[in-house]
Amino acid sequence: MTKQTKPKTKKAQLIQLLTRKAGADVATISEKLGWQSHSTRAALTGLRKSGFKISAQKTGEGKPLSYRITAQPADAA
Repeated sequence: MTKQTKPKTKKAQLIQLLTRKAGADVATISEKLGWQSHSTRAALTGLRKSGFKISAQKTGEGKPLSYRITAQPADAA
């Protein structure tokens, strides 16, 4: 049985969270990465500026927006 390793950088961890089918909301990302909510939103903006396409969808009445990567730049690995 092998233990899964976490991606090393915060950016890689963020990308991993956002590529899940359900995506992730700001609160979940902030908790997992140890960031404040404004830092999480700034990181989402940074990904957008570097060429990632990020969609935001309402998951239900009274629930927060869920963010998900829908397209990555060609040079992203």
